[in-house]
Amino acid sequence: MIDVSLVIPVFNEEKTLIELKDKIIEVFKRENFNGEIIFINDGSSDNSGKILSDLENKNNEVKHIDFRFNKGKAAALQSGFNIAKGEVVITMDADLQDDPNEIPNLISKINEGWDVVSGWKKNRKDPIGKRWPSKLFNYTTRLFSGIKIHDFNCGLKAYSNKVVKSIKVYGELHRYIPVLAAMEGFKITELVVKHYPREHGVSKYGFGRLFKGLFDLITVLFLERFTVRPMHFFGMIGLLSFIAGFAIEIWMLVLKFVFHESFGTHIAMLILGVLLLLLGVQLVSIGLIGEMLVYQSKKRNE
Repeated sequence: MIDVSLVIPVFNEEKTLIELKDKIIEVFKRENFNGEIIFINDGSSDNSGKILSDLENKNNEVKHIDFRFNKGKAAALQSGFNIAKGEVVITMDADLQDDPNEIPNLISKINEGWDVVSGWKKNRKDPIGKRWPSKLFNYTTRLFSGIKIHDFNCGLKAYSNKVVKSIKVYGELHRYIPVLAAMEGFKITELVVKHYPREHGVSKYGFGRLFKGLFDLITVLFLERFTVRPMHFFGMIGLLSFIAGFAIEIWMLVLKFVFHESFGTHIAMLILGVLLLLLGVQLVSIGLIGEMLVYQSKKRNE
């Protein structure tokens, strides 16, 4: 009998929670899974909190965490990951657009040796205003991260327990959990999953999230490539800045002593050269400080 933890963030989904719980427990019984369902009430303003409290009191499989205010999906997932006990941890949205009957399929992929199985809503049942920003986001993330999955945004994912205990998500980084897992050396794959139209409530996502996702992608890529070698980032930019500043100042000297032009006629360029020199020195210094911090951290962990 396999142990499974369902981690489900909830924000104003009062009309779906009882039906979702019933469908998950039906799957648990049919597949003979030993399961727990962890709902995280992310500061809902409807009756979601009360419904979850009643479900927890009436069902041994159900646990729930209450946030006093809306902290976001990443914080909700992290809270669920912290207490999840299952060998396999599955995340799912609470809006009934994800199909609980996909749970055995996701677990089968984990049992094949994968660490992360990301759902792919290949036939997505959302409005075009939600689908196209998501397509652009997924293409960009796939291009820059090098991880060849189609749907980073899909809430239906499965993880081995060691994955959720190894990574930390915050802000809007829940979209990049496959990227964060890959950074830790875990194996990632995807699985086409069913997707249903939303029948209750309203979507919490839209085009505006695209910009947040872009900034978070920059954060993740920086963490992936330069966390253990900060000098490669700061040093490269600092060196280019220093060279540009040095070239400008050399040209100023040529103008002064070869062409006998006054510094005053090129004061803006003179100042720019000095600023670039100073910026270059500062960035290289930041890179060196970063390297020392990384070195000290490694020494403490040895």
